[in-house]
Amino acid sequence: MSFQFTVPNMACSACSDTITTAIKAIDPTAQVSADPKTKQVSVETQASEDTIKEAVTNAGYTVA
Repeated sequence: MSFQFTVPNMACSACSDTITTAIKAIDPTAQVSADPKTKQVSVETQASEDTIKEAVTNAGYTVA
């Protein structure tokens, strides 16, 4: 499944790296694209959308 969401407080490439790492901790095979300029995260994963969003939240980011 693939989906997109917004992370308003993703400000730099370090943030996108942290978000990517958090998602890959849930699903190591996930394809993640996190763009600090647009604040958009695109994920293709076998995990549920809620699980991925929870991982991003637990990493310290807000999911809109």
